[in-house]
Amino acid sequence: MNIEEMKKGHKLLKKWSYNWTPLFRGYTDKLLYINISDNDIREKDVSPLMKEKFIGGKGYGLKLLWDATKPNTKWNDPENEINIFSGPIGGITQYSGTGKSICVSISPQTDSIMDSNVGGYFGPYIKFAGFDGLELQGKSEKDIIIFIDGVNHTVEIVEAPYEPKDSHMLAEILTGMYADNEKDKKNISVVSSGAAAGQSLIGMLNFSFYDPKRKAVRLKQAGRGGIGTVFRDKHVKALVVKIPGVKGNLNNVADLRPIIERGKRFNKEMRDLDDSQAEMRTKGTAHLVNIMNDYDLLPVHNYKFGSHPDADFIHSEVWKSRFTQGIPDGCWIGCNMSCSKGIDHYELRTGPYKGQKVLVDGPEYENAGGLGSNCGIFNPDYIIEANFYCDTYGICTITWGTTVAFIMECYENGILNEERTGGLKLNFGNADSALELMHQLARGEGFGKIAGMGIRKIKNLFIEKGWGDPKFLQDIGMENKGLEYSEYVSKESLAQQGGFAMTNKGPQHDEAWLIFMDMVNNQIPTFKDKAEALYYFPIFRTWFGLVGLCKLPWNDVEPADNAETDEPAKVPEHVDNYVTIYSAVTGKPFDKKELLRQSERVYNFQRIFNLRRGFGTRKWDAQPYRAAGPVTVEEYESRADRYDKQMKEIIGIDPEGKTTEEKVAITRKYREEQYEKLIDAVCLRRGWTKNGVPKISHLKKIGMDLPELIETVKDNQED
Repeated sequence: MNIEEMKKGHKLLKKWSYNWTPLFRGYTDKLLYINISDNDIREKDVSPLMKEKFIGGKGYGLKLLWDATKPNTKWNDPENEINIFSGPIGGITQYSGTGKSICVSISPQTDSIMDSNVGGYFGPYIKFAGFDGLELQGKSEKDIIIFIDGVNHTVEIVEAPYEPKDSHMLAEILTGMYADNEKDKKNISVVSSGAAAGQSLIGMLNFSFYDPKRKAVRLKQAGRGGIGTVFRDKHVKALVVKIPGVKGNLNNVADLRPIIERGKRFNKEMRDLDDSQAEMRTKGTAHLVNIMNDYDLLPVHNYKFGSHPDADFIHSEVWKSRFTQGIPDGCWIGCNMSCSKGIDHYELRTGPYKGQKVLVDGPEYENAGGLGSNCGIFNPDYIIEANFYCDTYGICTITWGTTVAFIMECYENGILNEERTGGLKLNFGNADSALELMHQLARGEGFGKIAGMGIRKIKNLFIEKGWGDPKFLQDIGMENKGLEYSEYVSKESLAQQGGFAMTNKGPQHDEAWLIFMDMVNNQIPTFKDKAEALYYFPIFRTWFGLVGLCKLPWNDVEPADNAETDEPAKVPEHVDNYVTIYSAVTGKPFDKKELLRQSERVYNFQRIFNLRRGFGTRKWDAQPYRAAGPVTVEEYESRADRYDKQMKEIIGIDPEGKTTEEKVAITRKYREEQYEKLIDAVCLRRGWTKNGVPKISHLKKIGMDLPELIETVKDNQED
């Protein structure tokens, strides 16, 4: 079926016209509300209080979701929302990394609040279409497409029965369908998911951008927490936004000159320093693979090990040779980091698109580490193919990689066998079975459906069936709060253990990546130092998601003299850039203290939102022991010299004459005690009770003592 035939199959369900509101100093102060249960479309004003306390991006998404849902709202209830917002800085083109937006929803995986950041053009484009963002609620009975026309200032909901579900096809088709001509394709952005998202709890969203050099549609992912599953459960096939075009100052900023000046300065850093620092322009985040392997931080065999001799097969130079070079690979206009690497004309060997040549976006480091080494698969072609199918099927690569690694360890320990997996041999390194498992999920068949539940629910299923020791399953199941770990081995970094397990949404490294500060550079040796880092960095990093910024330009390339500053881990010159840019966009006085205050309000709000949903206390910050230390004898003995030395010098117990089982137990007791002490220190620094609940006195101090928050926390205060 061709595009015209698909379009003829559309049935218009609702068309709404609006008066376009231009941006003023980064905001329209309007949001687009759509309820697809009754096709209600309207414009809503952003209140002064919401703008002051929640800033934009994740803040707006959280506040709207709080107001729209009840404490017991389920992820698949019609009242659950998908909220997509950028922020006041989002969409400027004079500084790198300003194209991010944040998706917020109740998660199918965690049953609590999920936020997921994403590049691509949709977030900025919806701003240019006249709205600070989109609040999407309700549930359609049939598959629909929502078209936000920022040229003619209309919004349409159409029944769309014929378009394919998988993102690489759907985004290409819809870009062509709604563009007037080839040149106009760059003015379209599509949000979609895929076949596997509708069959699983781990679905993600793809946000498109048109690459004029390649003349192809590309995808960036809002991967974490199953928001794509919510999208498909609502029967949304796609969101499409179209604008007239992008030009110099659509944000209508207060003062463009300092933004241009800081942008030029950063671009010079990229040109002069990237090749000697991160090589983002040639390798993207895949440059991390060999660094992580060298420092024993690359996840191997479900995080049992931190390095492997075969890691050279997925070394960063391998990815550099596969990526198309010499193309401005930014996922937003004006970004000179060019880290959105891609592999062109890759011929698929399996699945429904076997034999087709496709554009693969990535792999990024997380995909090489999760799909590859963590599953014991050191085959770059497997990683590329799995990366592609995760994207087009609409499932999170991090969640999938970590889940398959867990399943493989269960298989190797006899918890699973071919009878239980439907004939699949899911041992470490089995690329063919791993791909077939993914294709099963997309078809809604076999053991693939079980894999699509995510680790927490898989563990519970195995326990119910009497498969495996519950304690062992808990130890090796790398999830916290229901979300799978991202791809770093945290055993030797107590601060990173907190940076994973004390997050609001679950163990994602976007809150706090402290491994090098803690383990390699020994910059935060005491509990007080670690607590300060686990206060500052999650709060600071939250701010990126409030204003529409990508984190990578902050610290993946640093000024030449950064190491000479008082706090090099904070990259103070770049922080000053952001302070200057925010003030230049909004026209408001601004400094680093206000930056942290803005973030701390939203960070504590999200913690209280978790509490409102029955979570948000200390017990939910517990980590699987595999994140902290060696679970098995094999694991201990693989690094026996290290662990024995630590036992003698740090724990104060002589390992001589003790069995490995005894040494595993001694190490575990010590490390679990250390983690509890860390939680105590972090809660104190964050202004929380020992049970992990924000104190009313702290909420008053940061100006977040809203009545509904006080009501939620009042029964969880200390005497």
